[in-house]
Amino acid sequence: MRYGPTLKKEKNLTDSDPLDYGDAYSLTAMTPDTRLFISHHEGKRTIEDAQELFKDVERKRSIASSIPVFTSDNWSPFEEGLVSVYSFLETPSYHGRGRKPLPLMIPYPNLKYARVCKRRENNRIVEIVEEIVFGKPEEVLRLLGADSGGRINTSYVERLNLSIRNSLARFIRRGMNCSKDLGIHTKAIDFFQAWYNFVKPHKSLRLELKDGDRKWMQRTPAMAEGLTDHIWSLSELLCFRVPVQ
Repeated sequence: MRYGPTLKKEKNLTDSDPLDYGDAYSLTAMTPDTRLFISHHEGKRTIEDAQELFKDVERKRSIASSIPVFTSDNWSPFEEGLVSVYSFLETPSYHGRGRKPLPLMIPYPNLKYARVCKRRENNRIVEIVEEIVFGKPEEVLRLLGADSGGRINTSYVERLNLSIRNSLARFIRRGMNCSKDLGIHTKAIDFFQAWYNFVKPHKSLRLELKDGDRKWMQRTPAMAEGLTDHIWSLSELLCFRVPVQ
């Protein structure tokens, strides 16, 4: 995702312009089984931005839960960002000759990451390659619930990105509704995140009922995740008091 704080192009920026002018991208993270929109980070397309996204995911992970299985496209900063958050430093043994080796970042043994690489020709996808980067392939596929053919995809988060773009007019490029301030832009996505998780029912999450005239029970991602037991109204969301921590 990206937004344009001004109508001018990136190449026309000057040194006197604020640092948040120009192109910015929204990195998103979600759970595919419950559709819960977990985290987002706005910034540039750098390793540091990928690190901030995964740091936020890690802050929200329960201590009792294991490291989740990550999937993404083949944008290289995702792998480096994961390693920077889910790794430890290890210094190779020194045998007394030459320079002492520098410490190496070793990914945690329980880190699991798969990615989908799409090759395009003339703006058309001609090949899709699925790759297990970290973890045992059979275990990663089992945890992801991949079918017998071992298919891995990123369709859920791509659909989330489409929902964000269709719901927030500020994502329309070169339009009068574009964001002028990165902080306000981030707050707008915060509100969308809360609405998406607690207010908006998802058809794929509904449960079949066999009780009277009701055939289905609609659910939101927060309900599927066990965070609430009902669909929130917009008034309930706006009037909710966040507990002081």
